[in-house]
Amino acid sequence: MTVRAFRFVAFLALAACSTSNEAAGPTNDSGGHNDGSGQNDGAVSTGDGAAKDPDAATVVAVDRFSDAFAHPFKRSANSSFPAANAPIDCDQGPFITRGLGPNGEKVTYYNFDVLPTTPAPIYVFFAGATQVAGQLNVIDVLPGDPGYNDFWLVTKVAVPSTYVANSVTSFAEITAAGFTTTPTNMLVNCPVVPAASTAKLRFTSEPATLQRGWYRDKVVTYFSFDEHALTTGAGSAVPTAPIFVAFNVDPDSSNPMSGPPSGFVTEIGTTQTHNVISVLPSDPGYSPLWSVSAYKMASFPSVSSWTTASQAPVAGANLANVNCPVVAVGGGVDGGMDATGD
Repeated sequence: MTVRAFRFVAFLALAACSTSNEAAGPTNDSGGHNDGSGQNDGAVSTGDGAAKDPDAATVVAVDRFSDAFAHPFKRSANSSFPAANAPIDCDQGPFITRGLGPNGEKVTYYNFDVLPTTPAPIYVFFAGATQVAGQLNVIDVLPGDPGYNDFWLVTKVAVPSTYVANSVTSFAEITAAGFTTTPTNMLVNCPVVPAASTAKLRFTSEPATLQRGWYRDKVVTYFSFDEHALTTGAGSAVPTAPIFVAFNVDPDSSNPMSGPPSGFVTEIGTTQTHNVISVLPSDPGYSPLWSVSAYKMASFPSVSSWTTASQAPVAGANLANVNCPVVAVGGGVDGGMDATGD
């Protein structure tokens, strides 16, 4: 991929998650008034000027800890997880982990649970070659729904030059309007979370504030992580990269408290694990969707790099794929890492 092409991928991927163009100020009119139920009381809009105001719209409820979505983070197994639709502070355990890079670098990454490799579509509106200013992107699935993924396939929606931003706010309206949708090969990592959730660190200079989109005429909020431009792999799948981890109890199919429920092994008195990622965000082949294998916890003291992790006895291979975007490289064991890893 040329540098020019790479920059275009990064720009469009960022545009797919970003809502910084909201300053265009979409407004309500009688054709798109929201009564607080999340349903518009006018006729189905086809981009005829019936703009809807995201500031006045109902915000959709989100639950990332339900049995329908979560794997190691099920509320039914751990009542300390936030209630349904309660804000999530991702900067505290177990939602943030300090591990090691391939050459022993200290790294920090967030934990957004187990996810599939099939992306979900996120609809980005274009009039010709120009993205529609002020239009929030549209999704049609939430955590717990069949087909949901934090990883979204950027899908262009072709609208006429007369289209008014935010006059279409659902996939059903896109379909009803007859707008052409064209999937790209670009992926964005945008975990949908409850409003007011926080994740303060980013590897790049992108803002850590929540972004907004539309979900069936309601506003949905999500994080954005753009530490590495992502494109689909074979079969239009989200690419994965390998990671080695060590649990306090080695995975054992006969012991339900082994593996993830037992937690990661850490250095005494710290939160530093010896979980080792195979690539950094600046490396080719990086993906925040990690294919997890575990080495035996007895090898924890001797693991300090990808080479030593690879040489340790394996306790379990290809256990799951987890969304863990790296947000810092370098710094001290328990802190001292800023958003750029300096």
